[in-house]
Amino acid sequence: MTDLFEAAGLAPETPRPLADRLRPQALGEVVGQDHLLGSDGPIARMAAARRLSSMILWGPPGTGKTTIARLLAKAAGYEFQQLSAVFSGVADLKKAFEAARARRASGHATLLFVDEIHRFNRAQQDGFLPFVEEGIVTLVGATTENPSFELNGALLSRCQVYVLKRLNDEALESLLDKAEGFEGRPLPLDADARHALIAMADGDGRYLLTLAEVLFNIGSAEPMDTKQLSQVLQKRSPAYDKDREEHYNLISALHKSVRGSDPDAALYWLARMLEGGENPLFIARRLVRMAAEDIGEADPLSLLLANAAKDTYDFLGSPEGELALAQVCVHMAAAPKSNAVYVAYNEARRAAKETGSLTPPSHILNAPTKLMKQIGYGKGYNYDHDAEDGFSGQNYFPDGMERRQFYRPKGEGSEGRVKERLDRWAELRAKRGG
Repeated sequence: MTDLFEAAGLAPETPRPLADRLRPQALGEVVGQDHLLGSDGPIARMAAARRLSSMILWGPPGTGKTTIARLLAKAAGYEFQQLSAVFSGVADLKKAFEAARARRASGHATLLFVDEIHRFNRAQQDGFLPFVEEGIVTLVGATTENPSFELNGALLSRCQVYVLKRLNDEALESLLDKAEGFEGRPLPLDADARHALIAMADGDGRYLLTLAEVLFNIGSAEPMDTKQLSQVLQKRSPAYDKDREEHYNLISALHKSVRGSDPDAALYWLARMLEGGENPLFIARRLVRMAAEDIGEADPLSLLLANAAKDTYDFLGSPEGELALAQVCVHMAAAPKSNAVYVAYNEARRAAKETGSLTPPSHILNAPTKLMKQIGYGKGYNYDHDAEDGFSGQNYFPDGMERRQFYRPKGEGSEGRVKERLDRWAELRAKRGG
């Protein structure tokens, strides 16, 4: 099977990127995806059986999605046909399906690889369904976005979703070893700079080989240190899309780190989001929510500080205002935690829906007119400030509704004192028949 350059009619000596020249020639040569391509991996088993199912390959850039699809077709004896959702339209899809139907009639199977499949709209995605169902094509779609959000449920139900992992340092190191073997010379880097180069790649194998190619082309006589490397190569921004899944993954990580009382992890995720270009006020809003939801009465000051951090950022802007977000982030992660108010409110909402329009008991009804007083509004109300201990113990739930306990303080931090007061009032209420 020809590669992309041969298919384009280019001569072998035509300059080609290092990443393409090092493209694996067999599934076993693909690094970092052993959970799929190892001897017990599902894709390796399909290739060995030469019977393929339609699938979606979901993973970050540079993890081998296109390479796996091409080698899978080669191993199973399928004709490989490739489309990109970025450059293809309905006419291109029709041509691909017609070609696949003709191959099938002559006894040949087609693997249709669609790169960036999430870029097709819903109607275009539906267009795949009859051809996948009839077996005219085996669809292999590649996406960097969460298929649950970006692909039709009908299409997903006909495909297996396989998750490709971000390449770890060991896998990236093996790519550098392979590049050095191909070039017949080591990269001009000392040990620390080599580690820095791997960090620059951020799990993207293709990008790592692109950086390595730049270094080979420079051909430094002496190994470069980390400082010299940073002068030659610019570290790209971390992968972060404020409108897609990574946005929600990182804010979830920040929230759960605060909830889990880990200020160091919370600061890390805060920095990741800010470095990725997240709107600091989006983070500030979530910090306010954390203060109410996860800390509550255990440390009421957290809610005030979270709002103060938001106001501070409004006043100072970036980068000075970001320090206020970091401060409240640390404060809340280190604060005692209680979701008792959050749980209580949800229970109270359910009770309110269940009980409908029950009216308050007559003794706490508002009685602004003489008539209202005559028919019993406000009758029998005990003014708590005049009662013993400043507590009357009267019933404030609707008549006909049993008393319910929604708020159950956990005793953490300031909520411990709240719990003591509520327990004492509960005893008095029982004695006074409220």
